[in-house]
Amino acid sequence: MMRIRWFRTSLMIVLSACASPAPGRVPSPAGGDIPPQEDILNTLREKHPRLLIASGDFEGFGRRVADDPVLREWARQLRERADRVLDRPPSRYEIPDGKRLLSTSRRVLDRIYTLAMVYHLSGGEARYRDRAWAELEAAAAFKDWNPSHFLDTAEMTHAFAIGYDWFYRDWSEAQRAVLREAMITHGLRPALHSYRGEERYGWWVRSRHNWNQVCNGGIALGALALGDEEPELCGEILHRGLQSLRRAMSRFAPDGAWAEGPGYWNYATSYNVVHLAALQSALGTDFDFSRYEGFDRTGDFPIYLTAPTGKTFNFADGGARAIRAPQLFRLAERFNRPLYARYQQRRAQPTALDLLWYARWSEEAHAATADDETLDRYFRGPEVVTMRSGWHDHGASFIGFKAGDNKVNHSHLDPGTFVLEALGERWAIDLGGDNYNLPAYFGGRRWTYYRLRAEGHNTLLINPGKGPDQDPRAATAIVETRFTPVRAQAIADLTPAYAQQASSVKRGVALIDDRSRVLIQDEVRANEPIELWWFMHTRATVELSGDGRSAILSLGGKRLEAHLLAPTGGGRFEVREARPLPSSPRPEGQNANRGVRKLAIHLKGVPEARIAVVLTPWRENVRPRDKVTEVTPLAEW
Repeated sequence: MMRIRWFRTSLMIVLSACASPAPGRVPSPAGGDIPPQEDILNTLREKHPRLLIASGDFEGFGRRVADDPVLREWARQLRERADRVLDRPPSRYEIPDGKRLLSTSRRVLDRIYTLAMVYHLSGGEARYRDRAWAELEAAAAFKDWNPSHFLDTAEMTHAFAIGYDWFYRDWSEAQRAVLREAMITHGLRPALHSYRGEERYGWWVRSRHNWNQVCNGGIALGALALGDEEPELCGEILHRGLQSLRRAMSRFAPDGAWAEGPGYWNYATSYNVVHLAALQSALGTDFDFSRYEGFDRTGDFPIYLTAPTGKTFNFADGGARAIRAPQLFRLAERFNRPLYARYQQRRAQPTALDLLWYARWSEEAHAATADDETLDRYFRGPEVVTMRSGWHDHGASFIGFKAGDNKVNHSHLDPGTFVLEALGERWAIDLGGDNYNLPAYFGGRRWTYYRLRAEGHNTLLINPGKGPDQDPRAATAIVETRFTPVRAQAIADLTPAYAQQASSVKRGVALIDDRSRVLIQDEVRANEPIELWWFMHTRATVELSGDGRSAILSLGGKRLEAHLLAPTGGGRFEVREARPLPSSPRPEGQNANRGVRKLAIHLKGVPEARIAVVLTPWRENVRPRDKVTEVTPLAEW
């Protein structure tokens, strides 16, 4: 009977591409044709496992691992991790910050994936199954999975779904009952209350950021795991979850970028991809959600925002650490993009999903992809540009530059900011986010914290004071880009961010002189005299020249020279601590930014100004011959 239903619904899905949607279906012009909740489970696979891998596929997967040297090595490393877990106690219910169970949920999730994968690859060694049971049994006994911070609930539901599904044939019926009851009580029912608008903690259903994908994805895996046992509950959850997911997936348009930055791109897409992959494996379709505009190119975003050292352009609340994303393997195979697989293979610290989704491409495919790589990229929407002098040189010059929307989740007041790498060092840094548990960090005090304010970034500050130093409601844009073999440039109109202080604010950033040097140029006009600051945060030591018109930055035994080209009749560099100005708020508890200083320029009482700074790496620690750099208006770039 199940095979008949499978064929009938699959045929309906194929025909829907040529016909108008059936009654009760919810169409989308961007992708995603959601069937009614009573039909959504029609094609559910009868057997377990059905999440991310089909019944019987673990045996074939084991042979594939044995035959591939990369997978063999990764499997060895994963087994070492599983062995370390064996002697550790099960996770406990711990909310150390008074708000989040999230670290516990993530630990359980990682352990279950690791133990389950190693169990199957080992041919069924009971110690891995038994240790997984101890972990799940302990978490099943928790009083709840902390739905007030629903990420915790969703990630724990994800863990239980994998544990239930991948070990299904190895559990007794009594064990399945324990896991099933925990998923329903602590995961699926709180989710249903959220979808129906019955709980305040369900605000995430209407969100358009990472919470949407994580919560919908984790809960969907639970619903797919139990779909045949609780069809009414799970059908409604899957239907409502896909309706909610549309809000977030629309944000990948038009170029696949993610406005919350590369770190939250990783978090959001990890669940987005798992969600769609689980739909595909369990139902035979992802209802065309993978066809949303920009989703086929979203793997470009972390790759282009990764600098030569492996650090990212970490705008917003993210850190600069390297992006390791198993979902890139899945995206590579789904959209025929070998570049994604090559990137992840080089950086993977292997997880179960790395092994499961690993996509081995021919050297010819990798080479063809490499030939197609461009040095520069402008991502519309988040309004981010990255430019570099080369892809395969650890010492290449790289600059990441952004405009963007200050209203986006996790955003800082940072339009105009940039990071800079050269000679294998990061010279201009983004400090990243601060402690999320600071008072009203995501509320009314957000713009009092230094790291989130404009003065805490590599951008401009006009008429500093106690209030927000850019307009928190402003959206700014990259208005021009031009990329050639010898020069790459981008210009941003930052005026909306400073509209209360100036009539026009524009910043241009360029790699010049065969991409060997960097030019940062600002043009500001106001209706009355203003106080203007220019900042660049760095971990380098800074030595100023006698007249303050140049500075030598030293870092890691390397040197970079900053030269002030304009204004010619005034202005000089100074070195300041990475702390609030005397006129700025100074809330307690924020990061002291030890080891960071900032190169600054300060102009007072100017109705307009042009600031131009050229940054020159000293290759092989030799000062390059002076080059005359003419300052031309941005309108003539």
